[in-house]
Amino acid sequence: MFKQGECEKTKEAVETALEKYRMYMLTVPDEFLPRVTQTYSLVPPSNTNAFHSSTESAAIKKVDFERERDEYMERIRRAVNKLSAIEREIIIKRHMSLEEPRDYDIYNEMGISEATFYRILEKAFYKLAFALRIEVYKEEKTPV
Repeated sequence: MFKQGECEKTKEAVETALEKYRMYMLTVPDEFLPRVTQTYSLVPPSNTNAFHSSTESAAIKKVDFERERDEYMERIRRAVNKLSAIEREIIIKRHMSLEEPRDYDIYNEMGISEATFYRILEKAFYKLAFALRIEVYKEEKTPV
């Protein structure tokens, strides 16, 4: 399926996407952050982007940023919600909270082995890469 270099590049792409999600979470007021349900699925907040301001250029930039951020976060949420329950739980606990827990704490809390944790995490990364269309393939050089 993937060659070794492609695996690492794909993993890096997913980690970058999830880190961007975490950074965007810092810019969203708490009441607008998605709730994590007991079944570890992300439920997006329902909000309107009504904005009234006298400084239109600043307002437009802010609204554009918020729209782009919200669309990005929704895209990530939808991809994560397509994962199996245990994959979702690991991704949400590890990458989609403001805290950055240690892997050891996560797999011990979940009652799974370290090897199982990393196997599930790797599988979840590839599913996310395909769902987000950020998988990395080595480009074949065509003879001239």
